[in-house]
Amino acid sequence: MSRIGKLPIVLPQQVKVTVSDENLVTIKGPKGELKQMVDPSITVKVDDQHIIVGRVDDTVKAKHGLYRSLIANMVHGVSEGFKIEQELIGVGYKADAQNNILELALGYSHNFFIELPAEVKVSTINERGKPPTIILESNDKQLIGQVAAKIRSLRKPEPYKGKGIRFKDEIVRKKAGKSAVQK
Repeated sequence: MSRIGKLPIVLPQQVKVTVSDENLVTIKGPKGELKQMVDPSITVKVDDQHIIVGRVDDTVKAKHGLYRSLIANMVHGVSEGFKIEQELIGVGYKADAQNNILELALGYSHNFFIELPAEVKVSTINERGKPPTIILESNDKQLIGQVAAKIRSLRKPEPYKGKGIRFKDEIVRKKAGKSAVQK
């Protein structure tokens, strides 16, 4: 049995779960509603305050833990939500958010304008003496991770000076540059 898959998922009071006949799991909570199609070889049962994920046979061991994790992330997302913070390290790097459009100045000859999905809320913090910060919030962990990765791909942290877009508290190992040759 899968170690992760056999663990029950505890439901908070305000979260409602429905499982349809065609294995569509719908979870509603104060932060929104999420849906996930589940493989037919995986069973999802809802007890009083728990969700139990099982499997029909042992040919789908990997999917057992996967679907349990996906459903657990959905429960956490609709009850508490997810938040990702990114810092812009570099001279002249700026971030500005208006509605769901993020404007980034990353040292190129032009600014980047990124239109984010409606499910992702974005805000920026520009304090003097600190690097600009982008804050992404959503109830969908997969979507917010994909958006954060797309933003980070515009200017990845480079190992010599450490400039670029990095996650909050991410450690970038710096390399030693070229040293002058002594004769």
